[in-house]
Amino acid sequence: MPLPPPSPHPCHLIHSFIHSRSLPSEFAFDWSPATMASVRDVVPSSPYSSSAPDGEVLRSLHRLARDLSAAEAPAPFLREVFAAVARRARLLAAVFDDLLLCGVAGLLPRSASLCLRETLLVLQRFKALVADCAARSRMRLLLQSDEVAARARELQHDLATLIDLLPVAELGLADDVADLLALASRQCRQAVAAEQELKASVLALIQEVEREIVPERERLEGILEEVGINDPASCSDEIETLEREIGDRVAERWTSSMIALVGLLRYAKCVLFSAATPRLVDSKVDLDDDGAEPPSPPPDFRCPISLDLMRDPVVTASGQTYDSESITRWFGSGKSTCPKTGQVLSNLELVPNKALKNLISRWCRQNGIAVDGCEPGKAEPAPVAAANKAALEAARMTASFLVKKLSASFSPEATKRLVHEIRQLAKSGSDNRAFIGEAGAAALLVPLLHSEDSVLQLNAITALLNLSILEANKRRIMHAEGAVEAICHVMGSGATWRAKENAAATVLSLAAVHTYRRRLGRNPRVVEGVVQLVRTGPSSTKKDALAALLCLSGERENVGKLVEAGAAEAALSAISEEEAAAAVLASLAKRGGAEAIVKIDGAVARLVAEMRRGTEWSRECSAAALVLLCRRVGAAAVTQVMAVSGVEWAIWELMGTGTDRARLKAASLGRACRRWAAAESAANAEQSTECPTPGAAPPAMVVS
Repeated sequence: MPLPPPSPHPCHLIHSFIHSRSLPSEFAFDWSPATMASVRDVVPSSPYSSSAPDGEVLRSLHRLARDLSAAEAPAPFLREVFAAVARRARLLAAVFDDLLLCGVAGLLPRSASLCLRETLLVLQRFKALVADCAARSRMRLLLQSDEVAARARELQHDLATLIDLLPVAELGLADDVADLLALASRQCRQAVAAEQELKASVLALIQEVEREIVPERERLEGILEEVGINDPASCSDEIETLEREIGDRVAERWTSSMIALVGLLRYAKCVLFSAATPRLVDSKVDLDDDGAEPPSPPPDFRCPISLDLMRDPVVTASGQTYDSESITRWFGSGKSTCPKTGQVLSNLELVPNKALKNLISRWCRQNGIAVDGCEPGKAEPAPVAAANKAALEAARMTASFLVKKLSASFSPEATKRLVHEIRQLAKSGSDNRAFIGEAGAAALLVPLLHSEDSVLQLNAITALLNLSILEANKRRIMHAEGAVEAICHVMGSGATWRAKENAAATVLSLAAVHTYRRRLGRNPRVVEGVVQLVRTGPSSTKKDALAALLCLSGERENVGKLVEAGAAEAALSAISEEEAAAAVLASLAKRGGAEAIVKIDGAVARLVAEMRRGTEWSRECSAAALVLLCRRVGAAAVTQVMAVSGVEWAIWELMGTGTDRARLKAASLGRACRRWAAAESAANAEQSTECPTPGAAPPAMVVS
């Protein structure tokens, strides 16, 4: 009779188990950068190495098991899955506790040591799964609940296999501890299904919204309660997290549904939570009327070229970060070096620095710095994904609901909340702005600009600014009764500098249309308001006011009124602070304001100084302004230019280091100066011939 085959040694079984497993499924799992960071924060590095003592492995196992036993479900619909994990972890924690108390850590057989080290890796993957789920939005978690449950089942099956392979007899475990291990193994093999009904309800709701069916309030409320969203704060956090995940493309399969859910959550926030009360950072008065400066950005948030807060940080091949607009202008001038390090770049590719952009956005929100929408006159950034039918219909429903509520509101607090929500909805997406504009929001927001409530006034003017980015809404605002006068009121008598700043930005946005630019330029209150902000406003307000001045000065018929209002003097007062000031002076000089600029005491000298020490753009604009002054005014202007000490060096330096346009302007200025010098020399020579003076010195020569 043949002998039965020998039982495989436990070590062989463990090695077979390790090598038979496929790649861990987390490699196919969706891991965003934020999730990876959170996982690294909570999951310790593995002590699994040839030199790690068994005692340390056991202590790590005990800590991990205790942590997992206390893990809470990140959402109500995953409560059963996470409760099952916690029960298994409690059983294992008791076993590891007993092993530590018995002092067998230093006497573990090799098979037990291998098995426990593999168990540690499985528990670490469990904790990584818990951390990943906690970092996700609840709606995305619901959409991926099947994958989460499948991952948990896979890990529990691995854990059960390792428990079965553990050599209990060699460890000398007590019977009750062995029973705990057997119970843990049986429980790990029991499958726990994910929530299916709730997920189906959410997907069905999205389909109904696509068919333009307005969701019932009670049904919407019930679904959100099951998801765990039951107050304004949790709803806002969910929207922000979902938008970030869409931007990071962490779940391509579910992107369309996530976009739809963002719109649905915005609608739910307004309908269920009465248009949430504005957060503190949105409602606080950031600046007083005493001219206080806004909070200064941290150095790492400033662009090394412009020294301004970066709106779109990008990384060059040298590893340095710059604002996209500044570095693009640098490359456009023909340079291929890193402005900060001076090294020649291997390529001119720019990589978005999303992590820094998120940090800057968070800092701006915390300090009340306006980063809403995109700058007027600039193209809007392309959306991450095209808005689907459900998202569009949800946005339309939200806009309609908010505007109807605002038109019927008699409560100041309710009005404040509604205007805040309109402002938030109009922050991004031309579709949202279109729906709000079509619903008639502009006419309702205009009277609120006269409000004595600083928060309401700020939200109203910011909402109008956001709406004005859309071309069709510019017309709606300009045709709204009293709109221009109300904007002028905010520029002149606004409760905060932030409101005044946004009013100036609204003028800039509206003036992007040719006919409106003329209309605004003919209004003396508009011109005086913008000029006054340039004179007295803090840096950020001054910047928007100068941009508005630059736009208004693009119309020749506006220049006379701008000069009369003191636009040239105001721009000169800001020329060393804001680079747009030189551009305003160049624009005024080009369209009829040259003589007025030359008559201002010290104007030419300040332009020459800016041509030497300003930013690239301001140096270019200063040179352009000086050339225009020389051409339009003639000898009177050239004489002032030549009277400035070091002007020849400034021209020569700009010709060597400026942008292509700056070099051309510097060359033109140099030619004008040489012609003047030649004419002066000829006049002096003629005078000396007619009336010779003994011992007269020859005229000074200008080096070209």
